[in-house]
Amino acid sequence: MGYAVALHPVSLLLHDIHAMQAAAGRIANQGELTMGVNHIAVTVKDIEATHHFYTEAMGFALVKVEINPQRGGFNRHVFYSTGSDVDALIAFWDMSNVPDCDNLRTDLNRDLGLDPMMNHLAFQADGPEDMERRKQRLLDFGRDVLEIDHGWIHSIYTEDPDGNVVEFAMLTKPFTEDDARMALELLRATSPPPAPKKPSVTFHKAGAEA
Repeated sequence: MGYAVALHPVSLLLHDIHAMQAAAGRIANQGELTMGVNHIAVTVKDIEATHHFYTEAMGFALVKVEINPQRGGFNRHVFYSTGSDVDALIAFWDMSNVPDCDNLRTDLNRDLGLDPMMNHLAFQADGPEDMERRKQRLLDFGRDVLEIDHGWIHSIYTEDPDGNVVEFAMLTKPFTEDDARMALELLRATSPPPAPKKPSVTFHKAGAEA
């Protein structure tokens, strides 16, 4: 979800993989092929900081590292499981041992002149209890958390070491054929109306008293 809200230190869309797969299967035309996301890969500045954040704060597991020769040095392609054994991986490129890669620009928004929450990585939460557990884990790690109830999807957001927003999300109502019809109309509308209901927004400060 895209809201231009600056977090402390919060600021490729991988949105709600399993729920969106199920919804796509329900509304896809008969005979169309639907599939999930195997992995998304982004380049990072500091692989140790990235590893620490995505294992300790996000709760993901390191599962594979590939070493690839590049420009007389080498890169690392580092894969983490987000829960599944076969897909829904997140991967990072470590370019620290590649010549002339000392000043990488890895913020997917600010380095492109975009608001901080436009491009972001969204992962599935398995329900309200899982969402609360993940929110508390981020706060315990020292990250502030932005929580938004959009009316159809509930999300929490924080920022990774490269300044990129990461999200845990869960659908709170299933998609319908009317949703799909309206989505196509809004996609093509020249003067579309805003969402009828404003989202509920809560900011959670790390270290604040409960």
